[in-house]
Amino acid sequence: MTSSLIRGRPRRAKAHIWVRLAHAVLGAVVGAGWLVLPVMTVGARAPVPAASDGTVAGAAAPQQDGTSTADLVLPLVAGVAAVVLAGYGYLRRTRRARTRTTPGTVSVAPPAPTTADSERQARAALVLADDCVRTSREELAFVQARFTEADTEPFVHALRAAETELAAACAIRWRYEQGVPEDHTARRQALVGVVGRCAEAGRRLDAAAPALDRLRDLAGPGLAGALEVAEGRFRELTGRTLTAEETLTALHGRCPPSALAPVTGHLEQAKDRLVFATIRLNEARQTADAGDAERAAGRLRAAEGAVAQAGVLVTGVERLAAQLREAAELVPAALTGAEAEIAAARQGGVGKPLTSGELHARLAHADGVLAAVREELTAGPYDPLDALRRIARAVERLETGHAGAPAAAALLVARSAVAGAEDFVTVHRGAVGPEARVRLAEATRELGAGVAARADTTARQARDLAERDVRTHGNPHTSADGDAPGLAGAVQGGILLAETPDGGPPASYGGPETRGRHSFSAPA
Repeated sequence: MTSSLIRGRPRRAKAHIWVRLAHAVLGAVVGAGWLVLPVMTVGARAPVPAASDGTVAGAAAPQQDGTSTADLVLPLVAGVAAVVLAGYGYLRRTRRARTRTTPGTVSVAPPAPTTADSERQARAALVLADDCVRTSREELAFVQARFTEADTEPFVHALRAAETELAAACAIRWRYEQGVPEDHTARRQALVGVVGRCAEAGRRLDAAAPALDRLRDLAGPGLAGALEVAEGRFRELTGRTLTAEETLTALHGRCPPSALAPVTGHLEQAKDRLVFATIRLNEARQTADAGDAERAAGRLRAAEGAVAQAGVLVTGVERLAAQLREAAELVPAALTGAEAEIAAARQGGVGKPLTSGELHARLAHADGVLAAVREELTAGPYDPLDALRRIARAVERLETGHAGAPAAAALLVARSAVAGAEDFVTVHRGAVGPEARVRLAEATRELGAGVAARADTTARQARDLAERDVRTHGNPHTSADGDAPGLAGAVQGGILLAETPDGGPPASYGGPETRGRHSFSAPA
């Protein structure tokens, strides 16, 4: 809607122009009249009284027959002055209109953003929206542990709506990176769409945040119950971490290092998060006892974030151990199924027409893969997930269109890759850029669509990019007194928003406007 200031200015400007034009015309008419008046006077030839003295009368005669020089020059000067003033006024008004900076009849539109500007906005919007969704998901888990499903349903609904918007933004960005659309204007509009979707995701979470605060009531009686939930999860995770260490030690005896690479450092990071959580939980108790519920709520939120990420890291180790066991059990069946697929291809059962040379090369490759896997089974130890990946890819290249054990193997491998990339991005989101997040979203979509081999490839790309971002970013974050225990990991994990020297405030359920609403400061 146009403001009254902008709407009113053109009418006043037009009125001023007409008034000034009228003044100029009036001045010209007066000047012209002054020029004509002496001529009219000369033509009238009014009688002159006779003089008594002939000499005097004769001297006066020339003055009656013509006009003086002053009678002609003064009107001419007045007319020229009127024209000059009118021209000067016109030029001055034109110059002012061209250089005007306030709203008026002439306005200068702001320059359109360049493609580089739109790129930067889209990248920043994706990272911010993804961070908000992940943080909101973490806090909501603590809320659901205390309240009923009916109480938490509005916040679950808001989170799902935000996830839908974020997924749409990532899909647009993924297509953009693949060169779709091709038209320059359409590509710029695609970036605008990414920013708009991310903004809507944040708006959904921002709108729900105040009601979630009222439900939790961390600044009041709700703080005690929330502390109990967080401390209970902390104790549970402490026990699970010890068990996971034993599990990982046993896996090192059965599997090569490559099989355990996806969870390298997980338990060390989990312990780091738990140390940070211990400090913050103790501070929350002490601050609450001192009557400062607002700061106690902030320290509780920091502890909840650390506990949630420790859970992600420990769960990652537990899940990989289970997947390695499942994969080892599936390898013999996958080999048998692959042999059947190879036999069918040799008999002409290939779905897509291939030349004899192409078919021969692919069959030879598949035979080589199966022989290598059998040799690894005999020699041991081996990586069963990698063995399944190679079997599934060799069979896929034959394009027989059949399902069976190789298809099940591909699905298990894809689930493992997607989950591993998801965990890594979650606990390092303070350093991970948009490329990795977009590929992770695409891998999740492909897995849901049943395109297992492609999901595996895309998830592995996402993990590689995320690891590169973390190496480039590093995690140096020191407080005024040096490194606080767990502080660097909390900042790198997005638990703290790194807006102050002590790492705070903690991230909370909400969008860009509300996620940092809880106060936080490190102890003196």
